[in-house]
Amino acid sequence: MPVVRSGTGPQPDPPGCRSATRVLLRAFGRSAIVVCAGAFVLLAAGFGWFLWSLPADEVVLAHDADGIVVLTGGASRISDAIELLAAGRGKRLLISGLNRATTSGEILRLNQNYGPIVNCCVDFDRSLNTLGNAIETRHWVESRGFRSLIVVTSNYHMPRAIAEIAHQLPDVSLLPFPVVPDKHAPMMRLVLSEYLKYVAAQVRFRFDSATPTRAAGAGASRDLAQSSSWRRKSEARVD
Repeated sequence: MPVVRSGTGPQPDPPGCRSATRVLLRAFGRSAIVVCAGAFVLLAAGFGWFLWSLPADEVVLAHDADGIVVLTGGASRISDAIELLAAGRGKRLLISGLNRATTSGEILRLNQNYGPIVNCCVDFDRSLNTLGNAIETRHWVESRGFRSLIVVTSNYHMPRAIAEIAHQLPDVSLLPFPVVPDKHAPMMRLVLSEYLKYVAAQVRFRFDSATPTRAAGAGASRDLAQSSSWRRKSEARVD
């Protein structure tokens, strides 16, 4: 009689099990496609809203503020901010994110008509990105006890700048003053990049529970006035 040997290796899955696995994989694939398509539609709709919300013309400020901050990186931002300071729209100006190769003397040379007010009432920091701008702005605002702030930057950068600064200074009133760039400049790629950074910042805020409060920051402001990367313009006065 033939000897029947029991198999010791892995047994193949029964046909019903293989069929169920294929069904699950197809369902997972369809779900992934639907999720990706939905995310793309949301991003595209959000980008449309982002473009629509960008101001095409410079605004007229309805109120003055305690201070003014300008985030560098675009043409005419600094000049516009200095003009606001000279017009009395704020008590002091912080130029945030000044290039390390740019000196205070160059700022004076480009704004010769405002030499006295630049010498007396302008501060600098050399932060490297928008988050750094917001952190240094918080140090500056808290050390001076300001409760309102005019924010000057390019119109396409304003949503993220306001979001980052408001995240650092939730109790300070922010007044945006968007600078509109040359309409003939190739902007679409830059605006799309800025929109994606804005979305990433909003996602980061959802997981960031370390938003500072004015009460927490006030105790450290005395030390920050001496140790922060921003320095009073009067400490580096140009003769």
